[in-house]
Amino acid sequence: MAAKGNKQSADQQFGSDREKALETVLAQIDKNYGKGSVMRLGDRPATKIETIPTGSIAMDVALGIGGFPRGRVVEIYGPESSGKTTVALHAVANVQKAGGIAAFIDAEHALDPAYAEKLGVDTDSLLVSQPDTGEQALEIMDMLVGSGSIDIIVIDSVAALVPKAEIEGEMGDSHVGLQARLMSQALRKITGRLSHSNTTAIFINQLREKIGVFFGSPETTTGGKALKFYASVRVDVRRIETLKDGANPVGNRTRAKIVKNKMAPPFKQAEFDILYGEGISTEGGLIDMGVEHGIVKKSGAWFTYEGDQLGQGKENARRFLKDNPELAEEIERRILVKLGIVAEPESAAEVEEESPVAGLPSEIGGPAF
Repeated sequence: MAAKGNKQSADQQFGSDREKALETVLAQIDKNYGKGSVMRLGDRPATKIETIPTGSIAMDVALGIGGFPRGRVVEIYGPESSGKTTVALHAVANVQKAGGIAAFIDAEHALDPAYAEKLGVDTDSLLVSQPDTGEQALEIMDMLVGSGSIDIIVIDSVAALVPKAEIEGEMGDSHVGLQARLMSQALRKITGRLSHSNTTAIFINQLREKIGVFFGSPETTTGGKALKFYASVRVDVRRIETLKDGANPVGNRTRAKIVKNKMAPPFKQAEFDILYGEGISTEGGLIDMGVEHGIVKKSGAWFTYEGDQLGQGKENARRFLKDNPELAEEIERRILVKLGIVAEPESAAEVEEESPVAGLPSEIGGPAF
């Protein structure tokens, strides 16, 4: 028994010495690198992840948090004309509507200001850069993010970030791994700054095909593997159907697959409409999601909400919601609440029901309803 007691005493002494050594080291780290350089996770209050709406409620739900995360790297890739830039510009427009500052690095030199305006982008206040080299593009991005004043920055596209050595070289020269090395170095520097400044970086990427692949998908993205690792969210955007009004094409049905997600479970899919000249049909997405989750009722060709008719046919219902933004916001909120993306606000009736003083005489518990 004495031996057992001595062992317990020794273990307690050892544990106490370890705690003292740890506290000494933590104090030294705080002194050298600033308070909070190392902290216990429980010491910091849990904060809700800030998000940027994508413009499609279906994609917001698929992402699991209600949009693109703030302070993180996002990669959007897919075939040509699939809607990658449209999705990014909708995110830019939503940031600007909330009073934020957006930047667009147009490495492809293909930004259409008129189309961006139709998507809701304030082109007068949008910061745009059309760099000559990949190094210049990423240096400009680093400086903008380092300022701490940018809320979202879009790079269109990774494939167009051409290293200076390749531009100054001759056609046909081999430059193996230059772009991958450039991206790896840039992301190592920028990722931490994005988190500190709460800036979202959206990298738009193109697809290439690997030669000699017989099993599995031959598709791959440009710029090496660094972006795949540093991205918190990767979205595969593809056109699946052409929307027609009679014989005339009016848009595309688009599918977005969340192939990587550090913020919520991945591999979810979302489908939405992109209309030519208008961008993502936000109201059309609300109708689709509302019907799917029983918030909007469909009877034959008629769509109704809370007994009120929205219109006959999806297009008429979409136009009605577009003309009544308050109703569209109410439907969106109800969908997000039902799916657990946002918390349900407490109404006066709910507070009254839960309150222990509800129904008591006014002189005791306040007014009785």
